Amino acid sequence: MTKLTQLRRPLLPAQVEAEAPAGPIVEIPMTAVDRRRVRRRLRTPDGAELLLAFPTGTVLTPGTLLDTRGDVSYVVSAAPEDVAVIAPRTLGEMARVAHTIGNLHRDLVEDAGTFLTLWDAPVELLLTRLGVPFTREFRPFHGRPSWEHEL
Repeated sequence: MTKLTQLRRPLLPAQVEAEAPAGPIVEIPMTAVDRRRVRRRLRTPDGAELLLAFPTGTVLTPGTLLDTRGDVSYVVSAAPEDVAVIAPRTLGEMARVAHTIGNLHRDLVEDAGTFLTLWDAPVELLLTRLGVPFTREFRPFHGRPSWEHEL
């Protein structure tokens, strides 16, 4: 008997595995959207030009080694983005927030006792209506862009 779980398999690798860089490291800050743009010309903070040509569907995660030139390693980092920093007071409040943010197909990422989601007007309206304490800040976001809602 064939298990149904064996019928589903990825067509392409979902993400590039992080490698351990050696020597000086140049971090390349990328937003959640930028980490999905894997076929492009990229100018690094030190002025070098990288040509990205990863397979379609690749997700660059913070820590991913993009290239090594000489002894310099170019590594992806999470760029600061406009986020809602949510501080639920109770477990029930957190459950309501997670449910409603999930219904908007947005990522909710835990970050040092608070939760982050990319800020936009619908998220602000939702959090205000729920009466959940939140602030709008500019900080690194490790989740997916708001339009992406696959597992």
